[in-house]
Amino acid sequence: MKHPLLIVVSAPSGAGKSTLCDRVLADDTDVIYSVSCTTRAPRGSEQDGVDYNFLSPDDFESRVQAGDFLEYATVHGNSYGTLKETVRSVMAVGKSVMMDIDVQGACQVRDALKKMPSDDAMVVGFVDIFIKAPSMEALRDRLEGRGEDEQDVIEKRLENAAEEMACADAYKYTVINDNLNMACEQIINIIEEETRS
Repeated sequence: MKHPLLIVVSAPSGAGKSTLCDRVLADDTDVIYSVSCTTRAPRGSEQDGVDYNFLSPDDFESRVQAGDFLEYATVHGNSYGTLKETVRSVMAVGKSVMMDIDVQGACQVRDALKKMPSDDAMVVGFVDIFIKAPSMEALRDRLEGRGEDEQDVIEKRLENAAEEMACADAYKYTVINDNLNMACEQIINIIEEETRS
């Protein structure tokens, strides 16, 4: 008997998390991305309820006060968060939810789950996966190879990466992204095993 999962995936910048998550989602129709809330304005063709749930700062804050979020954070002056009800409604129809969040967000999710009943679908189906680059050198090569950031930004990202990698032990699974296809297969296997356990 399969059951839906709440899959949290974290990784330092440059480890290939977004690429891996996109591949897994393309491969497995029973896993969908969690739609986050944000206080920022829609960009381009973004649609409310599809790309994000767009909330006013006051709405967002009142949801925080009500304890509605599994996790939330403020980044560059805008708030982002995942509502418990969003995840719950997806899992209620038998689909698994994938959250692509940083280590602080993952920590918030774990804390939120500790306050829920042990038979709650989110607690039962919780799986966390940390994606690692094969080495700090490989991470540096990837960040520099992107050609997107100034050197000081790359150094800051590497500093953050070292701190994030120190949190890898808090995760049930660690996947080393040395080979994209193999790492993707590993994640798909984890999901398959966990939905049956």
